[in-house]
Amino acid sequence: MKRRSGPPPIYLASSGTDKMPAAHSEERLLSLLATLEECRAFLMDKASPEAARLLSLAILELRMELHRVTDSELKALCDRMTDAQAAQTTKAAPGPRLPPYLKLIK
Repeated sequence: MKRRSGPPPIYLASSGTDKMPAAHSEERLLSLLATLEECRAFLMDKASPEAARLLSLAILELRMELHRVTDSELKALCDRMTDAQAAQTTKAAPGPRLPPYLKLIK
C-alpha cells in the first residue's frame, strides 16, 4: 500500500451532495436541524433572544425544505391563520385592532 504525500484532500460539507442519496441527505438535514434547535435553546436561555429568533427563521427554512413546503404554501397558511384569527376576534369582545403583521407574532 502506497502512502500519500502531502495534505489530505479537503471535503466541504456541501461537496458531493448531488451524488448523495435522498435518504442520506435527509438524515444530514435532520441532524443539522437538531443541532440548530439546541443552539436556539441555548441562545434563548443564556445569551440573546434576538439571535435565537433569527435562528428560528433558519430552522423554519430548513423544515420547509425537509417537508418540501414552498414559500407560496407558507404564505397561504399564514393568510388562513390570520383570517381565522380575525374571525375569532370579531366574535369575541371588541378591542383595539392590531396591524396584520402583529397578529401572528406571539
